[in-house]
Amino acid sequence: MDSFLNNFFNIEVFQQVLPFLLQGLLTTIGLSLLVIPLGLIGGLAVALLATQSKSQSMRILIAVYVDVFRALPPLVLLIFIYFGFPFLGIDLPKLLAVALGFLMNNAAYYGEIFRAGLVSVPLGQMEAARSTGLTQRQALAYVVVPQAVRNVLPDLLSNSIEVVKLTTIASVVALPELLRVARDAQALLYNPSPIVLAALIYLAILWPLVRLLSRLEHKNMMTR
Repeated sequence: MDSFLNNFFNIEVFQQVLPFLLQGLLTTIGLSLLVIPLGLIGGLAVALLATQSKSQSMRILIAVYVDVFRALPPLVLLIFIYFGFPFLGIDLPKLLAVALGFLMNNAAYYGEIFRAGLVSVPLGQMEAARSTGLTQRQALAYVVVPQAVRNVLPDLLSNSIEVVKLTTIASVVALPELLRVARDAQALLYNPSPIVLAALIYLAILWPLVRLLSRLEHKNMMTR
């Protein structure tokens, strides 16, 4: 037991690496605050094109986009963007490469969530909004989209939690996010305690969001 605690829950190692892990946490939070809104905006655009476009070709193109980027591992996508684009003459900064990779991946997932929300809104809502003199865009913005978001809010939150955890793949381009810093500390100290501490930090941050998600899901079930 002492050997287990010394290797995985070493208090002295915790104290030594905590300041560095907190710096990595700031990077993780900043990255999350960047890629989640980008994904939400991109996903809403994808959903609107999929449900509102009158062009059959556009709807097929959106369907292909969603299928491809939901099937493509985000780590592979990020490696292709950061290490492959320079061969095309496009040398992207690390943060921009990560943001682009997350946007392309998250827009597909958020897009399907938003699409389900838009489909769940009765057609009568659009017709009623148009009858008051609103244009189609205004009816979407003020009537349909708010209802759609409310209907799929638990799914949006659940996917956002997954995105926060997925930011760990940014370590592949050497962005000093939380897990990257923890792995570097582990390599220097020959002790896995920094990884355990990073996991505990993730738990402390995401646990309240998971509890909120459970409450939202329960509320949705009660209102159906």
